Amino acid sequence: MDEVTPTGLARALYAALAAGDRAQLDALLHPDFTGRTAEGMPFGIGGDHDGPAAMRRNGWGAISRHFEARAEPERFLDLADGRLLVTGRYRGRGKQGGAALDAAFAHIMAVDQGRIKSLEQFTDTARWHDAAGPLRTVLLDFEGGVATLRLNRPDKGNAIDERMAADLAEAATQIAERPDVRAVLITGNGPNFTVGGDLGLFAGTSREQLPNRLRRMIDSYHLAIERLTSIDAPVVAAVRGGAGGGGLGLMYVADIVVAAEDARFALGYGALGLTADGGNTWFLPRMVGMRRAQELFLLNRRLTAQEALAFGLVTRLAPDHEVDSEAASLAAKLAAGPTRAFGAVRRMLRQSFETGLSDQLDAEKDSIVIASNTDDAQEGISAFVAKRRPNFRGN
Repeated sequence: MDEVTPTGLARALYAALAAGDRAQLDALLHPDFTGRTAEGMPFGIGGDHDGPAAMRRNGWGAISRHFEARAEPERFLDLADGRLLVTGRYRGRGKQGGAALDAAFAHIMAVDQGRIKSLEQFTDTARWHDAAGPLRTVLLDFEGGVATLRLNRPDKGNAIDERMAADLAEAATQIAERPDVRAVLITGNGPNFTVGGDLGLFAGTSREQLPNRLRRMIDSYHLAIERLTSIDAPVVAAVRGGAGGGGLGLMYVADIVVAAEDARFALGYGALGLTADGGNTWFLPRMVGMRRAQELFLLNRRLTAQEALAFGLVTRLAPDHEVDSEAASLAAKLAAGPTRAFGAVRRMLRQSFETGLSDQLDAEKDSIVIASNTDDAQEGISAFVAKRRPNFRGN
């Protein structure tokens, strides 16, 4: 490839990106490649990416997870310093809301030994935000039957404010409306899962205004919790760092919680003179028992990850750097299961604390009769008889 011109390499790069040809990208990019995507891009896409793999995963890969976009080059200009300037337009749409994307770009590339060694992107980031959809403080991906909901206020500990509460309600609604979602993964960017409510919002609001602001925020947040508990798709939570206050509600909606070995858990309401939100007074006694719930609320006790595991607040522990991958693996495994049957089990388990034995037995009977007529039940029975692994499709 030493004799290929910079323009030829650039054209080949755009063709490989459009085709999703990883092998061709590996052939085109220098081993010491560095990429820079424009600061201000939505979903935290902007920034430096060292190495071809980082650019594929966190640069171009992140764009493809949120957008159906294609770079259409229009002009190629050799610069005096030997680099190549390419101008053109990105065209496509955002995956979340389907809004159109039409944004100008300029790419500056450097070539070394017949390979692209660097690429710097300049683009109209406002156009990307317009196409990104309504979500601003959370990231929502749909891939392989798994909806990944990622809290994205890392500089604030993923604290929940009015904007995030609204975004969580919107994200939960999108998840509930998609029949192809067969598992949900909830996690957070940065060192913390979520520290709970945004204390800056509380402190920065007058006494007269605070009740109404809290009411609006919690209405949206509770709507998200209700929708995430009502769907058929099982939910996995990946918890690193701190998890506290109303943010624990995003753990409670999960069927499986993978926590880091150094994660920390606390309610914190007593220290603020407040009561509870996020479903804490409903979920917590059912998970850890009444006496432990009373202790956590009234004495403001903080739990280590090991204590949270012993209390039954989390399902399993993992090293911090393995939490996300283990939770993602579990979500993928659940996404391959009988989704409608999972949904029925989720509902029956939740109602079992309020239902008498006779009514619960009736519910089980009705549920399994309905399930027996699904495609997945027929597949599961056939696979068992044939001594093979079932291929469930969520129907």
